[in-house]
Amino acid sequence: MTVAYPIQEHVYDAVVVGAGGAGLRATMGLAEAGLRTANITKVFPTRSHTVAAQGGISAALGNMAPDDWRWHMYDTVKGSDWLGDQDAIEYMCREGPSAVIELEHYGVPFSRTAEGKIYQRAFGGMTTEFGLGQAQRTCAAADRTGHAILHALYQQSLKNDAKFFIEHFAIDLIMDEDDGACRGVMAWSLEDGSIHRFRAHVVVLATGGYGRVYQSTTGAHTCTGDGGGMALRAGLPLQDAEFVQFHPTGVYGSGVLISEAARGEGGVLVNSKGERFMERYAPNAKELASRDVVSRAITTEIREGRGCGPAKDYIHLDVSHLGEQVLRERLPGVVENGRVFAGVNALQEPLPVVPTCHYNMGGIPANIGGEVVVPRGTNLESPVPGLMAIGEGACVSVHGANRLGSNSLLDLVVFGRAAAKRAEAIVTAGAPHKELPKAAGEPALARFDRLRHARGGIPTAALRQRMQKVMQTYCAVFRETAHLDTGIAELQAVWHDMADICVSDHSLIWNSDLVETLELDNLLRLAVATIHSARNREESRGAHAREDFPKRDDERWLKHTLAWVNADGAVTIGYRPVHLKALSDDVRAFPPKARVY
Repeated sequence: MTVAYPIQEHVYDAVVVGAGGAGLRATMGLAEAGLRTANITKVFPTRSHTVAAQGGISAALGNMAPDDWRWHMYDTVKGSDWLGDQDAIEYMCREGPSAVIELEHYGVPFSRTAEGKIYQRAFGGMTTEFGLGQAQRTCAAADRTGHAILHALYQQSLKNDAKFFIEHFAIDLIMDEDDGACRGVMAWSLEDGSIHRFRAHVVVLATGGYGRVYQSTTGAHTCTGDGGGMALRAGLPLQDAEFVQFHPTGVYGSGVLISEAARGEGGVLVNSKGERFMERYAPNAKELASRDVVSRAITTEIREGRGCGPAKDYIHLDVSHLGEQVLRERLPGVVENGRVFAGVNALQEPLPVVPTCHYNMGGIPANIGGEVVVPRGTNLESPVPGLMAIGEGACVSVHGANRLGSNSLLDLVVFGRAAAKRAEAIVTAGAPHKELPKAAGEPALARFDRLRHARGGIPTAALRQRMQKVMQTYCAVFRETAHLDTGIAELQAVWHDMADICVSDHSLIWNSDLVETLELDNLLRLAVATIHSARNREESRGAHAREDFPKRDDERWLKHTLAWVNADGAVTIGYRPVHLKALSDDVRAFPPKARVY
């Protein structure tokens, strides 16, 4: 079907979708390499969700005490519960120090030690000498590190003459059915209602996570996994979608993040009896165990009746003993968030916290160079020509079944830079473009038009709330078969009711009703992939905790999940092996063993 929308044509060497940390690092690198580069972002770049990353970025600089990237690699492999690809993890940890020094040179105002070096704090799961001691590895700009990085990368992108299409919503990829290559992307300008077709030799998806599939999340309302939704509609899979991280300390009631930096600086978790209960669950690391361990511990305390408050449904995080100077200098955002979102003065009283959806370990499968990979014949990791994915929206996989705190910002800058380098190697600046397929972009516009004029009986907000309630109830910190089966059935009902959705505003300019409907179309696909992947994996590993399968099962499940979602919401599951070998001879791979803290 041909939809009569005037289309503005654009031709670039590279197009990046998303202007968070990964997208901006790729944009900057592509432009710096001399490739004509465009960035499409639905929000102003410095409002991207990387701005909310608080605690810091990990790198084995050794500014506070001796450190080694091999120790960092071991911690990341262990944190991933051995589902992370060890070659990719080696690459990230080796590149960490140079990536952080590079950020310093770009103008990131890191906090400093008395000697003038970059300040590094302790974070959960980060150790020295392969688990023997607590490492101080997380480089921090107070507790607003993501904010500082985002501004610096945006400035560098502008310096290198990248073109930004701000407040443009990416609708769908343009795929060539002949060779399976990505040829570009369709987008809608929110400012003037125009439709745009971007042609590019390479499209980089850097659209972030999809925390908004849950009721309680630290993610902004913009965290709707648009890249994952576009990939699924293009017939590509998601990898490891079942692994969803719940941050231990979201503000009770609002879900706003209280950074792990609070515990890294010495904050403690206390139940209604006044007990520092983490000593029972992680006797060595205590509050600085990995996030999945701490989240399950908090949830267990609440379930067993030791929660705080009138309903005993949250736990206290106490930082008041750290003193006003430490809190004002190193944790000003924690103090502010406590005041604004909990009505608590953290200098004098504990903060009410509860585990909250925070991060998606899974995403679009990609290799170390950022290229999207899919099974083709006997090759389980065949690159999709012209398509890359980086950041939280991708799955390299460096986080496996559970991400360590402060590895996310490192992931963004390391693989944003890697994608730019790979694109520089395979794209010739100014090279002619292959002719677009006939009717290129028309399926995207047909879907856009159908949703724009949807006149059913169910508002978008009502359907979104149903989806979020299903995921929060049946696919959260603890999972089991009967609940997952119920959740799958209820999500299928939501999928069915998308046909009866109502969009009240049919205009093209600043139509937030249509934006939220397009986002819901992405979110629902991601939710379906997540809950089916969780139902399928009959073990507990990292953030995926099955009460009916409480143990890790390396014999059956040491493999990555691939999930395809078709137009009817049906899911097909496949697998690819975990990379258990290191990238180089400079370090030995770490064989699976029991994961304790």
